[in-house]
Amino acid sequence: MPIIYSVVARGTVVLSEYSSAAGNFAQVAKRILEKIPSSPDSKMSYVYERHIFHYCVYDQITYLCMADEAFGRRVPFAFLEEVRKRFKATYGERGLTAHAYSMNEDFSRSMSKLMDYYSNDPEADKLNKLKAEVDEVKNVMVDNIDKVLARGERIELLVDKTENLNQNALKFKKSSTALKRAMWWKNVKLMLAIVAVVLIIIFFIVMFSCGGITFHGCRGK
Repeated sequence: MPIIYSVVARGTVVLSEYSSAAGNFAQVAKRILEKIPSSPDSKMSYVYERHIFHYCVYDQITYLCMADEAFGRRVPFAFLEEVRKRFKATYGERGLTAHAYSMNEDFSRSMSKLMDYYSNDPEADKLNKLKAEVDEVKNVMVDNIDKVLARGERIELLVDKTENLNQNALKFKKSSTALKRAMWWKNVKLMLAIVAVVLIIIFFIVMFSCGGITFHGCRGK
C-alpha cells in the first residue's frame, strides 16, 4: 500500500494512528514529531530512505503520514487534508486537551478507510486534481530527514510488507486456480467435441456400409 502509516498528534502526544504494515515507522514518526513546531500552521515533507514523511500542522494538531517515495506528494497531502477535515468534524477542539490515544479506537478506523481509498482507488487522484481547495504541493518544501535528526537520533526505517505480499500472493493463487479451472473445462469440452465428431463419422460409415439409414443390409446378415 503506497500510504503505509498515518498519525494524528498534538505535539508528541499521539491521539490516533494506523499502519497497514508492520515496521518501526511509528518510532521514527515520534522522533519527527519531536522536531515539528506546533505553531504556526505549516506543511513539509521529509525524505527518509525510500519513503517520505509528509505532514501538515493546523491549529496545533499535526497530521502526518508515511508513503512510498514513488507515490509522489499530491495524493498523500490530499489524504492528510481529508483526515484533518474528518478529525475536525468529529472532535472539534477536543484534540487540544485529549489524552494520548484517547481517540484511537474510533478514528483509526476512519484513517484505515481513507488510507485504503487514497492508496488504491485511481479516482482519488483524479478527484484531487479538480479540488481547488487543496493547495499546490509544489510549494511544499521537501528536505532530507538528516536536516532535523541528529546522527544519534536517526533510526533505520524497517517496513515489513509481508502482509501486503501475502494478499498479493493470495490474489495470484486465486487467479491461477481460476485459470487452471477454465483451461480444464476448455480441454474437457475439446475432448467431448472430438469424441462426438468421431462417433458421427463412425455412424455415417456404418450407415453407408449397411445400405442406408434403415441399416437393412446389415440386418439381413
